Amino acid sequence: MPVLLKNLTADGLHAALSPVGVSLRLARRLQAACVQRDEIPVHLPEVSPTLLARVREACRLPRLTLLEKRVSPLDGFSKYLFRGDGEAPFEAVRIPLLHRPGDEKYVVCVSSQVGCAMGCAFCATGRLGFSRHLSAWEMVDQVIRIRADSEYPVRGVVFMGMGEPMLNYDEVVRAARILSEPCGMALPAKAISLSTVGVVPGIRRFTADQLPFRLVISLASADPSRRLSMLPAEQSWPLPELMEAIRDYHRASGRRVTLAWTMISGFNVRAEDAVQLAALVQDLPITLDLIDVNDPSGRYQPPSSAELNDFRDALRHHLGMPVARRYSGGQDIHAACGMLAADAIETQIFEGAQELRKATH
Repeated sequence: MPVLLKNLTADGLHAALSPVGVSLRLARRLQAACVQRDEIPVHLPEVSPTLLARVREACRLPRLTLLEKRVSPLDGFSKYLFRGDGEAPFEAVRIPLLHRPGDEKYVVCVSSQVGCAMGCAFCATGRLGFSRHLSAWEMVDQVIRIRADSEYPVRGVVFMGMGEPMLNYDEVVRAARILSEPCGMALPAKAISLSTVGVVPGIRRFTADQLPFRLVISLASADPSRRLSMLPAEQSWPLPELMEAIRDYHRASGRRVTLAWTMISGFNVRAEDAVQLAALVQDLPITLDLIDVNDPSGRYQPPSSAELNDFRDALRHHLGMPVARRYSGGQDIHAACGMLAADAIETQIFEGAQELRKATH
């Protein structure tokens, strides 16, 4: 089997290629070439052409196939439809951060699975069901392909696309390491976020591994029965167990915990919800990210302006911790949080191609 580049850290690449004479220093140079320049070098100073030829024979440099790109004319969010090692496509989103002149940049929202098994009620991806895990290289290459297509630099990555990252833990963490290592994409670890709906075993592994990346936990409600109605993960990892894991993470890392709160009109934006959340976290330092629900079916709606203002007032009064309103863009192209459903888009592409063929014959 060939060594799959973009799928290993530099140390892993060294271990895999040491039998053909590759040193750790050369492994790092090869990693830089394949991750930063998307190539296997033919010539490198101070490296024999014979050794590089052996490397090229031993390795494969995989690349994703871009099936479609859509750009929102409203806010500049871009959605990319890719195919990797499997037939089923998956999506990634380029998030523009262009509000600071001279510091324009992008963040890439990466998928970690094709589909998702978590079944969150308001998430289009969850309605697809689970298809397969993505390999580390497929996650890394989402960033590489999007960076190559971008006017401004990519400065951050969030594992918040299709799938539950903690159910593909090993591949996700390896991808994050490749993206952050100096000879990889050299992104700061603090600019890489892993999001989970509350998979406790993954959170505990993340804690034990002392990973430097940012951890985000989706909560949606501090009431177990109400949370269960939206997030089936509550049945597997109930709130008391989840909060114990979160508190252990805070004690081990010393970091403020980020909780994501998908706001749904009439469901979790009441004053009572703020009171319950304050009681749940107590003295645990958190940052609360407020995100509007994006449900293509229309069943769940974001809060009205009055609901949002009342909820934020209640949070200030009862919670007394940092609260951030997160803009979820690209709604018009179904690129917003909870709207990624690549199989439906793939069907549209296929049907469109069929219609085009009919029209030209």
